[in-house]
Amino acid sequence: MSTLFENARLIDPEALIEFNGAILVENGNISQVLDQNADLATFKASAENIVDCAGQALAPGIVDIGVKICEPGERHKESFRSAGLAAAAGGVTTIVTRPDTLPAIDTPETLEFVTRRAQEAAPVNVRTMAALTKGRKGREMTEIGFLLDAGAVAFTDGDSVIEHTKVLSRAMSYVKSLDALIVSHPQEPGLSDGAATTSGKFATLKGLPSVSPMAERMGLDRDIALIEMTGVKYHADQITTSRALPALERAKANGFDVTAGISIHHLTLNELDVADYRTFFKVKPPLRSEEDRQACIQAVADGLIDIVCSMHTPQDEESKRLPFEEAASGAVGLETLLPAALRLYHNEQLTLPQLFRAMALNPAKRFGLDGGRLCVGSPADFVLFDPDTPFILDRTKLNSKSKNTPFDGARLQGKVLGTWVNGKRVFGE
Repeated sequence: MSTLFENARLIDPEALIEFNGAILVENGNISQVLDQNADLATFKASAENIVDCAGQALAPGIVDIGVKICEPGERHKESFRSAGLAAAAGGVTTIVTRPDTLPAIDTPETLEFVTRRAQEAAPVNVRTMAALTKGRKGREMTEIGFLLDAGAVAFTDGDSVIEHTKVLSRAMSYVKSLDALIVSHPQEPGLSDGAATTSGKFATLKGLPSVSPMAERMGLDRDIALIEMTGVKYHADQITTSRALPALERAKANGFDVTAGISIHHLTLNELDVADYRTFFKVKPPLRSEEDRQACIQAVADGLIDIVCSMHTPQDEESKRLPFEEAASGAVGLETLLPAALRLYHNEQLTLPQLFRAMALNPAKRFGLDGGRLCVGSPADFVLFDPDTPFILDRTKLNSKSKNTPFDGARLQGKVLGTWVNGKRVFGE
């Protein structure tokens, strides 16, 4: 099969440029990238399908890491089928799932189960992270070598911070010996325990339990010391405060194999959005100050923060319709990641190539995945979108089983027109 995508505004995150052109796809891979001056007559004559992009943006499909799929254990919140449909509708062509399921993905058998379910049910690519410790309890390492052989792309206990430093150092040393990747949640667990907001005047005014931004800095400092000791490849799942950025910058300057991510919620919302105790805005770590948000946007622009993701965390109505302090943390984000990120584009804080460097190229590179590029030989994983179409988000129309989005009723810009995985259309007409 061959398909020609013509009249496209191509977004190239590798070269950090955009240009008008066309892409020829053959057998699921990119075979030609053509600029606007190329003669397309020959390609049109040989192509079996032609997609007229009508001048809209064509970019590599988003690679969204840290997605929670609630199989096994909580399928009523999200299944591979519903998450896959949500991803396709949001321009996400690859999702990298977290292991914080019930039970945790901490054995090769559980990993093989979720891999099989994903292949059967999801229209997009699905790769899986495995737990670093058994049951994510921070006491005993999982069978890391067997899990790696079974297809795990990284190892993490998610937001369960390993408190025992010796356990973490041993796990890091073993993961290093296998040249694998650890994904960590940098927080000082004692300080952050039970926190619902970031400390400050707003938290005090609302009477909510809070945590200092220094808890993130302290957690990152400990992890960096262990990275220096073990040499492990390390990714911080979320860096959300300005206090943590100098430590991250020093780690990179020292040559450590360190990357960092941030959720789209922390890039586009702040602590004041909690307002009248709206629990859809309760996420982990809690939303930060506007100063922190702006600092993190600049860090993404500079490449200090490498990855922007949704941290898609489905929660049912019963767990959210509670007092703010008691409500579950997390928000869905597969369908809202792109339009929310386009807020930063429309505010002229990030360009489209910068956004897709953080949402597609960098996560693909960090996790050793194909995709994230518009170059010959790469998989034909694309999202075609109009960055300017305005709409008001209605959470009831989301494909996810859970509807816990903080963007319900928000005015957003950016409509996904089509999504392709390996050259096959999985969303759009």
